[in-house]
Amino acid sequence: MNVLAIVGPTAVGKSALAVAVAKSCRGEIINIDSMQIYVGMNIGTATPNLIERAGVTHHLVDIWPPDHELAVAEYQQVARFAIDDVISRGAQPIVVGGSGLYVMGVLDDLQFPGTDPIVRANLEAELQSAGPAVLHARLAGVDPVAAAAILPTNGRRIVRALEVIELTGEPFTATLPPPVSIYPTVRVGLEIAREVLDQRIADRVEQMWAAGFVDEVRELAESGLANWRTASRALGYLQVLSYLVGQCTESEAKRATIDATIKFARRQQRWFRRDQRIHWIDYDTSDAEARVLALLGSETLT
Repeated sequence: MNVLAIVGPTAVGKSALAVAVAKSCRGEIINIDSMQIYVGMNIGTATPNLIERAGVTHHLVDIWPPDHELAVAEYQQVARFAIDDVISRGAQPIVVGGSGLYVMGVLDDLQFPGTDPIVRANLEAELQSAGPAVLHARLAGVDPVAAAAILPTNGRRIVRALEVIELTGEPFTATLPPPVSIYPTVRVGLEIAREVLDQRIADRVEQMWAAGFVDEVRELAESGLANWRTASRALGYLQVLSYLVGQCTESEAKRATIDATIKFARRQQRWFRRDQRIHWIDYDTSDAEARVLALLGSETLT
């Protein structure tokens, strides 16, 4: 059985298409999103609610507390287990995600380099003293491809990339082998014009605020969000935290969330564009579901 992967930038409509396709082919969705896995981080991560899931089984949603420091290698294990479980029951696995490294880590034969506690400790100490922007600038100098794929605020991933470079003597992206799928996979990407995506992102952020995003972050902050190294870096959460401690106004936090998300979406688009295995379709084409099913070679299962 082929695995179906639906990829593309944030706010392009991956989740809605995945649900529509799943209902036509007895599919189950495996979420490949490093933040939707956290309990209580639903509004800011646009985690599909029960109505939006429309009865389709979703895996890897709301499974870890937000103080859990998730690594790609750990996500690789649990996501592959979920895929194998879906296949074993004769259902159609549908992988949905916008993080190129996580999608690649789950679907391709990707081995992650080891770690060195001394090198890691030195880099983390520098991160603490100098801040992520300084380390991100260094990463951009030695591995611009990796820097383009990692948010400048994501200190943990920046440290990991610099650690691999120091241990291997090669750019972090050079340690990633040419992609070789471990599952027979049909990869579909949703294509969208930049100006349209920018507006969709702005609209989504407005919807997040209207849905109570600030209250969601405030509740998490009271439980220690600022000290959780992975969850606190999530888009929007970092910006709202700054507002809650008085570093900016609420309108500035909202604008910063939109700008950061647009920049992240650009990185997502560049990453996926390098993968020649992806079949691209317009995000708003009326026959998107039919085209995906045709690519999958699937007929409706009963």
